[in-house]
Amino acid sequence: MNNRRNLLIALGAGVLAAPLGAFAQQQTKIWRVGFLSPRHVDFSDSDVYYGPFRQGMRELGYVEGKNLVIEWRSAEGKYERLPDLAIELVNLKVDVIVAASGATHRPAQKATTIIPIVMVGASDPVGTGLVKSLARPGGNSTGLSNLNDDLGPKLLEMLHSMVPKLSRVAVLQNTNNNSGQSTILKNIQAAARGTGVSILSFDARTPQEIENAFSQMARQKAGAVIVTRNPILNQQVRLISELAAKSRLPAISGLREYVEAGGLMSYGASLTGQYRRAATYVDKIFKGAKPGDLPVEQPTLFELVINGKTAKTLGLKIPQSLLIMADKVIE
Repeated sequence: MNNRRNLLIALGAGVLAAPLGAFAQQQTKIWRVGFLSPRHVDFSDSDVYYGPFRQGMRELGYVEGKNLVIEWRSAEGKYERLPDLAIELVNLKVDVIVAASGATHRPAQKATTIIPIVMVGASDPVGTGLVKSLARPGGNSTGLSNLNDDLGPKLLEMLHSMVPKLSRVAVLQNTNNNSGQSTILKNIQAAARGTGVSILSFDARTPQEIENAFSQMARQKAGAVIVTRNPILNQQVRLISELAAKSRLPAISGLREYVEAGGLMSYGASLTGQYRRAATYVDKIFKGAKPGDLPVEQPTLFELVINGKTAKTLGLKIPQSLLIMADKVIE
């Protein structure tokens, strides 16, 4: 009897020890995230886009140096480096790759069909073939879409409301390795037809190219400028806002950072919030979820921010329709 009781106790202890041991192993595992970016990454929380990702991971219980390692890889604006950087992360055997912006998704997918990929800022993941559908992405990719392709016409509409006599609008973009940018331009051009507004396109990557673009805008008598959301251009928020002010061009973008730097208006989903949300996808995958089963998230909240000081400087009166919509007016 004693032998039988001892056997049952031993078996029971084994059953209990197995899940506890698995839980302890999961808790002590050091997870490795590969973060692939086309632009420079500041290795601190001060980075307005990538800092929130680190913060999101901490909020979910992941501490760098304890149970988390983030392998940061940046192309520093040289898009041709992205495929090699993606392969480098695969060779490091990271547990997840976070693909920051549309330009990095394809290189990451070409580098691996096994390691889960969390996309951030994908403009049209279904149309570009990154996923099969938003509800059931399939494969090894999921993440967050930003609907950038669809916002161009809205930005044009808001500019026209602010400056009713507009006849020429410049679009500043970076089309290098980013098909989404050309789609944004086409959508803006389509929205401008029949309004009497001509669309002028300017492509730029470097600070010098951005300065040259603004010089050309002046020569072509642009009356306002739409700045597309793009990782490389996003790094030049202050320069672009200063050049717009110097050229006395009302400027609108999808990022509120432009308005905080002196631009006129911004309308779009919070990119900061999307990077924080990306951490929840990484956490679910760490806990066993398959990326192909996790729906791609689309933004549902868009914020309109207006710089009242800039409007006064440009001699513009903010229409009541925009004031009602505005989430914030900087005075």
